Amino acid sequence: MKQRLESDLKTAMRSGETLRRDTVRFLLAAIQTEEKARLGAAVDKLVAEGKDESARQAWLAQNKPGDLDDVAVTDVLTKQAKMRRDSIEAFRKGERPDLVQKEEKELALISAYLPEQLDEAKIREIATRVIGETGAKGPQDTKVVMPRVIAETKGRADGKMVSGVVAALLKERAS
Repeated sequence: MKQRLESDLKTAMRSGETLRRDTVRFLLAAIQTEEKARLGAAVDKLVAEGKDESARQAWLAQNKPGDLDDVAVTDVLTKQAKMRRDSIEAFRKGERPDLVQKEEKELALISAYLPEQLDEAKIREIATRVIGETGAKGPQDTKVVMPRVIAETKGRADGKMVSGVVAALLKERAS
């Protein structure tokens, strides 16, 4: 996935697509930030365990905690898409149509790299099945249902939509 982004950056630079170039650069920067954070966390853990420098270097060379797999890259892209959606909402409230339009274009570019998103009907189907499996009776069982629904829809559905669907279904159950 990261190689695809790097390739798309080169293509966008050659073709003069500034919005695509800037968006892909921002995504690659976010991925790099996550890689550094994971590497730093691993080093901190090794230091806390009392490992000396040579032992840390050997462990880091063997395990490569800073290298992100496609799942981790997708998580980073999902966070970036969520940031864009939140920005769009804020800019709409602030009556800034120019910035809304820019963020929507960036979101469309980011979405092209993400797995296909589930629609509300599919989320409702998953949530209904999980509610049945868990025996949830109403809103008080949200803490039982939500983790399982989130696990099944991770990276393929907006958390706000999932939460809304689950809350509505549990409310119907209580009635």
